[in-house]
Amino acid sequence: MIEIKMPRLSDTMEEGSVATWHKHPGDHVEAGEVLVEIETDKATMEYEAYETGTLTEILVAEGEVVAIGTPIALLDSGVATARAVATPAPSVAPPTPSPVRAPEPAPGSSATVESAPTATFAVGEGQRRFASPLVRRIARQYGIDLTGVRGSGPGGRIIRRDIMSLVDGVVPDSTTEIAPQTPAVVDERRGSESIALSSTRRVIARRLGESARTIPHFFVTAVADAHSLVAMRSELNTQLVAVGRAKVSVNDLLIRACALALREHPAVNASYIDDASTTMLVHHRINIGVAVASANGLVVPVIDDADQKTVSELGTETKRLAALANDKKLSLEQMSGGTFTISNLGMFGVEQFTAIINPPEGAILAVGATTLEPRVVDGEVQVRHTMRYTLSSDHRIIDGALAAQFLRTLTTFLENPWSLVA
Repeated sequence: MIEIKMPRLSDTMEEGSVATWHKHPGDHVEAGEVLVEIETDKATMEYEAYETGTLTEILVAEGEVVAIGTPIALLDSGVATARAVATPAPSVAPPTPSPVRAPEPAPGSSATVESAPTATFAVGEGQRRFASPLVRRIARQYGIDLTGVRGSGPGGRIIRRDIMSLVDGVVPDSTTEIAPQTPAVVDERRGSESIALSSTRRVIARRLGESARTIPHFFVTAVADAHSLVAMRSELNTQLVAVGRAKVSVNDLLIRACALALREHPAVNASYIDDASTTMLVHHRINIGVAVASANGLVVPVIDDADQKTVSELGTETKRLAALANDKKLSLEQMSGGTFTISNLGMFGVEQFTAIINPPEGAILAVGATTLEPRVVDGEVQVRHTMRYTLSSDHRIIDGALAAQFLRTLTTFLENPWSLVA
């Protein structure tokens, strides 16, 4: 019997959630067939079987979250092997577990009760019920009898949602350890509701918290006269539409401008390694991450070699990556290898903000909306389009003067936009 374990599908993954089982107990599985879809901290990925055999048991139901290396299913390859044991056999006999409570059998009934250290317990002659480890922990904590619960998981397995209605109003046993995923107590005074965090959101919280705590951020803001940029984009899009090509956005032009500015200031396109290192990494490739607020949380797909691509090519790739992000179909490769990130909230009407650095990069640019403001031009007050942006830098490798020089170059490109398409 082969244990299929929760795989590590990204470098930051510590746990995974089973999104969809493509096979069910009793199904034949060929090596290379998609067995299950796993939701990681970054995306939902297909996981293929490495062995041919029969899927005998699903140990983790859809929607459950388990740590990397946890068995999620059993596959019978036809080779007689002993099932792997998670822990060494104890040298002394273990204490007898308490039996699971079950209804009193009717007179003449042959119903029996089995002990409950495993996921299986008996409810009647020839009938077996399965419950996930999380369900059994919640049941112990709240004193819930699982023998009367009908499971909605694969093979009748009892999963968390099957017992949530039984938890309401029940006082948990204070002597039982509360699992991290156990429903939180509702705060009635504030009308609070406990909502589970997705894998993506938990990792965002952990990584950004670590970035804010460990990286000495400093912020430099600049403003560009974007009047020529807006006018050039309008004229360019008119010509593109006339020949049947897609329009370009201000964000596409901004990516191009950042890529060219990074080419002139390679020390900004860098990473700090750690406090024990005597060197830093200066990247010769300019791979720009674009923060995307997808329906599944914040993700940062990466455009490789952005300085070598035209504005139209950047626009096409950005749209394609954003669509993949919304469908949770981004690959690990498409979210790795960034050297600089752009976070643009201008489309939401935000004028200015600061962003947290995306490790191991050394800087991130936060871009606000293009707005109309009065400005002095040639001694006269005119209403002009302006754009504000703030560079967050890792002060361990980027000094204030270098950050200011980078923004000055970026501003020059944005105020002379035909240089971006020349």
